[in-house]
Amino acid sequence: MTLESGLNAERVSLAYGDRVVSQDLSVAIRPGAFTAIIGPNGCGKSTLLRAFARLLNPKAGQVVLDGRDIATMRSKALARQLGLLPQSAIAPDGIRVVDLVARGRYPHQGAFDRWSERDEAAVATAMRETGVTEFSGRLVDELSGGQRQRVWIAMTLAQETATLLLDEPTTFLDIGHQIDVLNLFARINSSSGRTIVAVLHDLNHAARYADVVVAMRDGDIVAQGPPADVFTPGIVEKVFDLPCRVIEDPVAGTPLVVPVGDR
Repeated sequence: MTLESGLNAERVSLAYGDRVVSQDLSVAIRPGAFTAIIGPNGCGKSTLLRAFARLLNPKAGQVVLDGRDIATMRSKALARQLGLLPQSAIAPDGIRVVDLVARGRYPHQGAFDRWSERDEAAVATAMRETGVTEFSGRLVDELSGGQRQRVWIAMTLAQETATLLLDEPTTFLDIGHQIDVLNLFARINSSSGRTIVAVLHDLNHAARYADVVVAMRDGDIVAQGPPADVFTPGIVEKVFDLPCRVIEDPVAGTPLVVPVGDR
């Protein structure tokens, strides 16, 4: 697995039919970094992630991975480099947890390849890291929303890609499991050097876990850089229309955004 992965959107225009989301948008994802994309609802965060994953083709411009336009890459070749955890994933009826996680190995399977020890190890490791080994034989439909989310994360990890694209990975999780999942991705990032790009709603999670923050509004990049440079009162208000104070997180030493309310 190649861990050096340069992923760039180069002057892309993104749209759903006639509804334009972004125009002439450029952003470079730093290889090996944990990048968080933040912004208000409808600003284009998930749309950008979909373009990175080739689920949405740009109307203009290109998305480039390691110097290649991803539009020219074969699907399996791309899937060996990019893993996507979508916002809302639906499992086939009657599928067991272990079988869903095993589907993450599909990009590594040839037409006549047998299931290998490496495949078995990748699935077992992904399930152990996400804490779903105990659910191995259960039907995915029987699990809670949070448990199902962890199974989908395990499937993404089993894919063993150099880059992970995560669209709101803490959806359906309580606060304890949110921190567990973010700690997991932080460990994966630091230990393996995998590039992680995550759409996050919680600003303080983004500030604590990300190396780079990309702040979006109305389809444009408002700011990009280290959390300390992006999480300022002026930028937060510009992006979210939210007056706030920014103090130091007493635990992590990262920026902590405190909204200014009426009370």
